Amino acid sequence: MVRAFAPVLAANGGGTIVNIASGASWMALPGATAYAVSKAALWNTGNALRHELAAQGTSVMSVHLGVADTGMGEGVPFDKLDPAQVARATLDGVERDEYEVVVDEQTALIEEWLAEDPRDFYALLARMLS
Repeated sequence: MVRAFAPVLAANGGGTIVNIASGASWMALPGATAYAVSKAALWNTGNALRHELAAQGTSVMSVHLGVADTGMGEGVPFDKLDPAQVARATLDGVERDEYEVVVDEQTALIEEWLAEDPRDFYALLARMLS
């Protein structure tokens, strides 16, 4: 999709591509391996495209969040975000030309914890899910 629209953005002086990633971009949840792997790939694709498209004036931003209050989040045992909150954080990030936006506290904690030894994080996650 990005390859299709990048020339259009370039012809119009650039723009911003927004990827809706997840806290799962940086971690795996039991039973959600494919989801986590796809979000990690999306995150890294955004990082690569950011460099490729910078010269044409196109920014690439990843939005990381926990669980939005949508049909996809039904039954997920975590606090849910109002989709309007996600949209506001995303637009604010575009305005500030950020590389990444971390929408909620849960996701910020994931990022912070995984900057250290991830064993403590995964032990906590296991306790939360049991």
